[in-house]
Amino acid sequence: MSKHIPHTLVEIQYHCYQFNKMNRSSEAEYTHCSMAAIADIDKVVKEEIEVHEDPVLNQEVEVSVKQEWECNQCDKSFLSNGILIRHQRTHSGEKPYQCKECDKAFSRNYKLIIHQRTHSGEKPYQCKQCDKAFSRNDNLIIHQRTHSGEKRYQCKQCDKTFSLKHNLIVHQRTHTGEKPYECN
Repeated sequence: MSKHIPHTLVEIQYHCYQFNKMNRSSEAEYTHCSMAAIADIDKVVKEEIEVHEDPVLNQEVEVSVKQEWECNQCDKSFLSNGILIRHQRTHSGEKPYQCKECDKAFSRNYKLIIHQRTHSGEKPYQCKQCDKAFSRNDNLIIHQRTHSGEKRYQCKQCDKTFSLKHNLIVHQRTHTGEKPYECN
């Protein structure tokens, strides 16, 4: 059964163990690998290596299969069809994950789960040094810098350091004179 697989690259390496040399064939596009019975190639996510015996050459042949799924709207390619489908939502604006509590919808399920915590009040990420809890792990990590004293954001004009990027941005306005907010 031959199945056309878009952008499947098969690279074959011939190992001659008699002379301990390796000759590498050039990459080419194939619809299937003639030397390997590769079923369900759709499930190939990362590079898979299979070793076969070639009866004609009487040498061991290493077949490397790398599949790329290309977006038809931009020139990005992906290692699985699922990742491609998720990417294509950036073009279509499709948001299949709908919040049941409000009218918000999301392109990714994990974003819906994080959003639902605003309704439930769930804060599963707890700081081990104080009683603060957070709905998102990245917010906990940022908070933990207040305990460690880590200040990774440095002003290039006066070398003052900050633990939060937002605080650096606000500070930089003292150098530029920028006043982004207007009084009514």
